[in-house]
This record gives sequence, structure tokens and C-alpha cells, in this order.
Amino acid sequence: MKSDPKDCLYCQNNETLHSLMLEVTELSVSRVFIFKEQTYKGRCLVAYKDHVDDLNLLSDDNRNAFMDDVARVTRAMQKLFHPDKINYGAYSDTLEHLHFHLVPKYAGGPDFGGVFRMNPQNIYLTDGEYAQMAEALRKELE
Repeated sequence: MKSDPKDCLYCQNNETLHSLMLEVTELSVSRVFIFKEQTYKGRCLVAYKDHVDDLNLLSDDNRNAFMDDVARVTRAMQKLFHPDKINYGAYSDTLEHLHFHLVPKYAGGPDFGGVFRMNPQNIYLTDGEYAQMAEALRKELE
């Protein structure tokens, strides 16, 4: 099933997107966001810049570049947030635009050893805390 970019949250870059996440920067073929719900401290999302709904539709070069971007973000997350593990989620059956949820997990923390949930504890930060997190991540990705 092909989705239409005019109906896509990431392509439209609208208020709904901004209510869910904060854009941090652009990398080679992707955009990096901080997910606003922060039960899992440091949770991020990496979305492919163009409207593609599946990893297998990318050329080898673009797929490799996207996965390099994902790895680059996870390395930055490891350095900044020190999680015990990072979960990768790529569920494109409800939002058909290639993106990965990067979810830091901490031993003894929510859902460690299990699957992460979308908004488990509804933990939100202040605007200042988001700005500080975004700036630290941006600097680490430079």
C-alpha cells in the first residue's frame, strides 16, 4: 500500500508532528527528532528525508546512508544518556514513512527486557529541558 506525502506527518511537517517531537537536526539522508514523551530518557526518532514507506525501496547507497545515520544517532545517545540498551522500532503499518524509534532502556527502568510502549507514563519535559537535550544531541552529531 502506497501512502500519499500530502497525508504524511513527516512530509507535512505540521503542528501534529511538532506536538509529538522536536526536530534536532538533519543528517545525510534523515531528520533527527527528540520524542517529547520521555519515559525512556533520551528517546529519539530518525526519519528518512524523502517520502519512502519501506527500507527495501531505497537504493543500496541510500539504505546504507540511512542506517549510518541511525547508528550515528545511537552512538550520540549512548554518549549522552548512558542507557544499558537501545531498542530499535520500525513500525510502518500505521504511519507509512520510513522512520526508526530509538528507545534507550535502563536496567531497572520501565519495560527493561521487554518491548517499549508509545507513551507509557506520559513524562514530558519543560521547553528548557527539551532545548538543552536538543543542543547536546546536535553538538554530539556535528
